[in-house]
Amino acid sequence: MEMEAAKLIGAGLAVIGLSGVGIGIGSIFSSLISSVARNPASKSAVFPMAMLGFALVEAVALYALLISFLILFA
Repeated sequence: MEMEAAKLIGAGLAVIGLSGVGIGIGSIFSSLISSVARNPASKSAVFPMAMLGFALVEAVALYALLISFLILFA
């Protein structure tokens, strides 16, 4: 039973990274909204960078989830 408990603790620790991802996504989109509100003409230059940042932060979330599943089911 100790091995199963260690797996659950390890998977829980691996998912802690998702809290940072939530903060990062919120920061990216708050900056996007703020910059477009200040200068609406810059939307075409700022929006692709925001989407790139979102994709990279979301990739970190998928890696954390993948590691958690590997710990649980391997």
